[in-house]
This record gives sequence, C-alpha cells and structure tokens, in this order.
Amino acid sequence: MHTCSVVTYSTNLVRKTISHLNFSADSIPPLFLRLLLAWEFGESGFEKLHGTNWFADLTFPFPFNLLPPDISWAISTALEIAGAVALAFGFATRFFSIALIILTIVAISAVHWPQHWIHVNELLTGYRIVDEVGDGFGNYKLPLIYIVMFLPLLFGGAGMLSLDHFLRAKFNKSYAFI
Repeated sequence: MHTCSVVTYSTNLVRKTISHLNFSADSIPPLFLRLLLAWEFGESGFEKLHGTNWFADLTFPFPFNLLPPDISWAISTALEIAGAVALAFGFATRFFSIALIILTIVAISAVHWPQHWIHVNELLTGYRIVDEVGDGFGNYKLPLIYIVMFLPLLFGGAGMLSLDHFLRAKFNKSYAFI
C-alpha cells in the first residue's frame, strides 16, 4: 500500500510541475528571449551611437546600397536602440522582430558572410563566432542564432509579460502589433 501512495504522490507531483511549466510557457521564455535580444542589440546600437562610422568601407546588398553610409549608420543605430527598448518592454514585438531580422540579414551579407566561396564546405567554414584565422570565410554563426531566437517572438508574440499583451487585453484584441 505504501508503494502505491509513493507512486500516486510522484505522479501528482509531476502533473503539478508540468501544469506550472505550461502556465509559465507563455510568459517566461518570451520574456528571457526579449531581454537577451534587447541587451545584444542595445549594446550594438550604443556602440554605434558612441563610435565612428565604419559603414563607408562596406558593400551593402540592394536596395540598402542606395543609401549613403551616414544614413545607413543612423538608421541602424536608431533601429538597434529603439528595437532594444521595445523588446525589453514587449512593445510592437513582432514589428521590431522582423525589422531586426532584416537588419541582421543585411549585416550578415555585408559583414559576416564569406567574401569568396566556391564550395559549400567553404561556406560552412564561416559558421563560427569569430574569424580568428582571418581566412575571409566570415563569421555568421552568432547573427544566425539571433535570427533563430527572433522566430518564436515573430510567430508567437511577446508573451504575457509584455506591453503587447496588456494593450491587446485593454483594446479588445484590436491592437495591431501583437
């Protein structure tokens, strides 16, 4: 009889734990994703804000190559800082997720992508955090990780601990950025 109560107790404990995890699934993971991405993009934006413009040395893909480097620098800086603040508070999360994904794709193609590659093996060589050897095969691993981290926010929204959730509840689900 004692064994049966231990099994019942253990089963109930597992069910309660899973119930608590399920309840937190819509709030805690999106919050941590938002805060981590906000930190990374905010740090990058503030470095640009207080740094010197190095965009003149880059070749951007079309149509971004049509903008002068100073305007590209200002747009990138403003988007990274505004996006970081918005992500931290969970405001317009889907809009800023797609905007920062586009910014990251442009950064990959202009800065992190291999300069010259012929074979897929050479392309895969660039899947690393830092190009320590300076072989020209790039370092697009971290920006690619950021893009993947944005996907749950883009498809699932900011979560319950966000301004998006609050505004959606307040305006009867008519809030456009949820």
